Amino acid sequence: MTEPRTDTAPARPSTAPARPFGTDRPTGTDHRPVHRADQGDGTYRNPVLAADWSDPDVIAVGDDFYLTASSFGRAPGLPLLHSRDLVNWTLVGHALERLEPAAEFAAPRHDAGVWAPSLRHADGRFWIFWGDPDHGIHQVSAEDIRGPWTAPHLLKAGKGLIDPCPLWDEETGEAYLVHAWAKSRAGVKNRLTGHRMSRDGRTLLDEGTIVVDGDRVPGWFTLEGPKLYRHDGWFWILAPAGGVETGWQGAFRSREFTGPYEERIVLAQGGTDVNGPHQGGWVRTPAGEDWFLHFQARGPYGRVVHLQPMAWDDDGWPVMGDRGEPVLRHRKPAAPPQPVAAPATDDAFPGGRFGPQWQWTANPRPGWTTGHGGDGLRLTCVRTGDAHDLRLLPHVLTQRLPAETFTAEVGLVLESTEPGARAGLAVLGDAFSWIGLERGADGAVHLVHRFAEPVAEAERDAAPPRPAPDGRVRLRVEVTAGARCRFTADTGDGPRPSGPVFAATPWRWVGALLGLFAAAPPGPGSGGTAEFTGFRIT
Repeated sequence: MTEPRTDTAPARPSTAPARPFGTDRPTGTDHRPVHRADQGDGTYRNPVLAADWSDPDVIAVGDDFYLTASSFGRAPGLPLLHSRDLVNWTLVGHALERLEPAAEFAAPRHDAGVWAPSLRHADGRFWIFWGDPDHGIHQVSAEDIRGPWTAPHLLKAGKGLIDPCPLWDEETGEAYLVHAWAKSRAGVKNRLTGHRMSRDGRTLLDEGTIVVDGDRVPGWFTLEGPKLYRHDGWFWILAPAGGVETGWQGAFRSREFTGPYEERIVLAQGGTDVNGPHQGGWVRTPAGEDWFLHFQARGPYGRVVHLQPMAWDDDGWPVMGDRGEPVLRHRKPAAPPQPVAAPATDDAFPGGRFGPQWQWTANPRPGWTTGHGGDGLRLTCVRTGDAHDLRLLPHVLTQRLPAETFTAEVGLVLESTEPGARAGLAVLGDAFSWIGLERGADGAVHLVHRFAEPVAEAERDAAPPRPAPDGRVRLRVEVTAGARCRFTADTGDGPRPSGPVFAATPWRWVGALLGLFAAAPPGPGSGGTAEFTGFRIT
């Protein structure tokens, strides 16, 4: 299987002229960011990350900031982002190559896997802890953010153990862990459990104590996502409550790790349009400023990331945003000037490899891609009896919707001669729609456009098939506000729209995804290949 690239250069504005749809493909991956948070005048506009970087956590190490996020059942997992100013971010890789237990992630599991990781730097190492709601709390570590990362270590086994966060207390030399509970697996929620932990992060030193019981706090429910800190002589737990769509960000403090904790709401929607602003991380910059990164749930776009200024009031409590409400636009953090950047989206697939912006919908297997010397991604038409439902396929290569409005396009050649072989561009979620090429029983290739509703178990045509005599096509999907999508295809006679406008839909915890796939019916031998070229988002 072709390995993903690990290129780390930030995106740079392109100086190439715009290409009409259906013309020559791009020769590189440089592009102007689809979403620009940096306004170029010393201010930024939220969200700073307009894609589904769910449950973000952030740290500062020297002059560098690093961020990780939930990746659920996709592989590779635990994305790693880098910034020098908390506004302009690039994706530098992943910390988790495959999910464990591997056999349980051989098929897509969009509501399982890596939930709400915490990123820390202590004792000369980077650490990431996360909860798998079906298995327990895991951790990995590395001396360098780009790895190599250790194999996952199961720190605490059990059902419903989620949102863990460690603390290495430099005042006492002790290490601690706090985590939340998922009622869907454990039968309980709205409480935070704390442990003393060995400094090597491999052993818990006690049975655990409920340090915060949300049922005892009037009006609080669904307390989760804790982040543990030490500041000004207090133990601090920053934790959201109230649910991802309508909730708030809370702060808890105590002189002792085990409590008792007093609480306060420190960020809420108020009179803004930012629903449920919560679950994120606090970071202090080299300039001594405090900032808070959190997510906002935006339906098919997933959980986008906002940056809030943070200060401390006269009583020592954090004040986030504009007096506790999210800001839309604000002065950037004090830092040296940085180039405008965003996580990569475009890909010319140099050398037949795909970039770190792509993830499989399950653990990858050898043979899903075919290496070759030139540019372009050659996907194997994997033989499967599930090709009628893209939601069941583990070999769909995906990336996040990168902005509220955008256009994505890619070239496709169906090289397989196998009757029934197909490949295409998909918008994937609880419902899905795709457009691409399929080889008929008579050997001819047709452009097809199919879809399935959330409750449907099989796809059906969204538009009549039409001939694609050269076996090649340039595909495009235009996404407008509200994640309204429209497919267009050019089989050599100019771009033509296909089917009606449709709405992208999220999964249970995950935003909609863009996907590339290739498949063939069950049978002996190879199902052939399909080649994708010049993936570009504008």
